[in-house]
Amino acid sequence: MIRFSFALAICATAFSTLAQQPAPAAPSPPAAQPPAFAAPNLTPAGVKAMAANCAACHGTFGKPVPGSTVPGLAGRSGAEITDIMAQFKEGKRQPSVMHQIAKGYTEAEMAALGGYFSQLPR
Repeated sequence: MIRFSFALAICATAFSTLAQQPAPAAPSPPAAQPPAFAAPNLTPAGVKAMAANCAACHGTFGKPVPGSTVPGLAGRSGAEITDIMAQFKEGKRQPSVMHQIAKGYTEAEMAALGGYFSQLPR
């Protein structure tokens, strides 16, 4: 019986010592990684696919329908198109839908689009 009481006392002491220690901190979850976007497809086919997005306003192959107030892109200087898109992206031009659209393009994509439209006949 003495052994049992002694063992019980040791367990009680150990338990009270453990109870006084702070609980170990829970491991923090790993930091969320930013989404990985696909690299821009600047191949001729990729640029042509990007340019197709412009057709809704600027017309098929950069030629708006007759009487449209939207400027045509076909045959314009690639540097001019790139510069205008950059101005929209930076908020330096009058806000329109283009200032939102331009924000979605990198400098390389804007230059590729400018180059694409500059090669098309007016």
